[in-house]
Amino acid sequence: MAEVSNTTRAPFYFILTGIPGFEASHIWISIPFCCLYTISIVGNTTILAVIRTEPCLHQPMYLFLSMLALTDLGLTLTTLPTVMQLLWLNIRKISFEACFAQVFFIHTFSFMESSVLLAMSFDRYVAICRPLHYVTILTSKIIGRIALAIICRCILAVLPSLFLLKRLPFCRSHLLTHSYCLHQDMIRLVCADISINSWYRFALVLLIILMDPLLIVLSYAFILKSILGTASWTERFRALNNCLSHILAVLVLYVPMVGVSMTHRFARHASPLVHVIMANIYLLAPPVMNPIIYSVKTKQIRQGINNLLFKRNMYLR
Repeated sequence: MAEVSNTTRAPFYFILTGIPGFEASHIWISIPFCCLYTISIVGNTTILAVIRTEPCLHQPMYLFLSMLALTDLGLTLTTLPTVMQLLWLNIRKISFEACFAQVFFIHTFSFMESSVLLAMSFDRYVAICRPLHYVTILTSKIIGRIALAIICRCILAVLPSLFLLKRLPFCRSHLLTHSYCLHQDMIRLVCADISINSWYRFALVLLIILMDPLLIVLSYAFILKSILGTASWTERFRALNNCLSHILAVLVLYVPMVGVSMTHRFARHASPLVHVIMANIYLLAPPVMNPIIYSVKTKQIRQGINNLLFKRNMYLR
């Protein structure tokens, strides 16, 4: 098969794929996608507005929640353009530069999601295990440094994989298997040795995809040990209830992630539809579910939403 270099002057593009076997129904399929994207954008924007306008929510827990909402919003806006223009207008071509930019943002925001949840588990650990030192440990300055560290960590993790991919030649078949660009999808089209890329990807799996959930589990082991040492069942229930929203957010991220990994590992020859559905669940579930989880389970967020709606109604009158 002939090779095409991505440095040639000829226009270089990839071809996106919609829902395999349902191309004729893309207009109808766009309705649930549009609803999910709307829920994600409205929900996460509302969370950010509530935390910004309510002074009582300017606390470490809610500052981390605002980071999570920003990450979810970024992930949503990264995939929305290519998905909706494919479903609505059947525009399947995407330029090499646009595809690489989308890969960068998708994987950066995905890693940020994991990193923010790890930071939130540390917040819960300090709040429950060291409550008297909570305010002195998680100061605004420390939270700012944590946010900067998360951004630097995720960008520095993604950039080398893109540089390694960009130097490689691609085959003439530019057909991707999703309606957005993913690193693992693009690297299938490379006509060269990808051993360095594979080793770097393995390192990322160890340092982020495996290490983050392990550290989250470790933090909850310490939390559980501290809770079981408390005197009353009421205190234990209250402490666990304070962690419930975060636990659900962790499950919403990592259960689809494990599902996607298991599908790629053990169901390689399954219908392309299975892979597409799993990938869409992985990218859409956290941005859609997180604002719902925190709005339902967090009393302060519910009150803030009510106050925001009440003020809006007052202005409309």
